Amino acid sequence: MTSMPVSERLGAHVKRAEQALNAAKNAALKPAGLTVPQYSALLHLGENPGISAAALARACGVTPPTMNTVLKNLQELGLVERTPHEWHKNILETRLTPEGERARAAADARAVRLERALAAQFTDEERQTLVALLGRCADFLESSRTG
Repeated sequence: MTSMPVSERLGAHVKRAEQALNAAKNAALKPAGLTVPQYSALLHLGENPGISAAALARACGVTPPTMNTVLKNLQELGLVERTPHEWHKNILETRLTPEGERARAAADARAVRLERALAAQFTDEERQTLVALLGRCADFLESSRTG
């Protein structure tokens, strides 16, 4: 099998777009005092109060040790609280504090502005096509891991 130039590798283009998005989100979130992983955790916690760290790690696409570090930092900032589950004492439930909810809302407003500006670079049809193509990429790559 012959080598393929980087310019022809779809993975390189997907990675470049992901890195550019993360850099832009980091810049947008910096004034809110949050990193992208912290923002992602707050966003998911806002929708899933009481979620475990392991489930939150899966939702955010990071490893459990990484999520534990993110949660420790958020707890030190007073943005989340972790309490033992009512029935499963070895599981900590994580919830936003009122300050965490304010931080999530402020950061989300910044992230949404960025997402809307990015979306505005495409027509409605192009956005739908892009979402469909990226979905196909993800579906194929997820199925190829198990097959």
